[in-house]
Amino acid sequence: MGNALIGKTEDGPAAPGRANALMWMQGLLCGGMVAIQPPTALLLGALLGPAIIALFLDRQPGRPIARSVLLCALAACVKPVRTLWAAGHGMAASIALATDPDIIGTAWAAAAAGWLLAELTPVAVRVVLELLCMARATRLRAARAALAEEWGLDGDNPPPTSPG
Repeated sequence: MGNALIGKTEDGPAAPGRANALMWMQGLLCGGMVAIQPPTALLLGALLGPAIIALFLDRQPGRPIARSVLLCALAACVKPVRTLWAAGHGMAASIALATDPDIIGTAWAAAAAGWLLAELTPVAVRVVLELLCMARATRLRAARAALAEEWGLDGDNPPPTSPG
């Protein structure tokens, strides 16, 4: 019964009812923003286009790629939104900012950098860990050879875990 209150079932993932309620709340929030602040919504919609697409396409648990794309794109949106608010928060200023190739290019390039970061980080971490393991194995083999020489053990009889 306690699990039902926090949106988890006995099987593990969140209940579909809770996920649907969260989706409705997000929709209402976005709809309210469009109704109250249309120039800001238009500008953010244009600048965050790749991030919105990433949210729909990323089906991994926790949506790591979409999260990375969204955070990088949001970072690139701060200056244009501040410029819009400083320019009087009008629809003409919003359209001018949303159609400026430098602003769109910067925001979309930041989204691409977020995607690249999310894709390459696991590969880079794996390469670094593999290199560290290889270096440690080399040090251990050298220490084993030194101990075998010091104790006068037969070098032709490697331990059973040795790959040879």
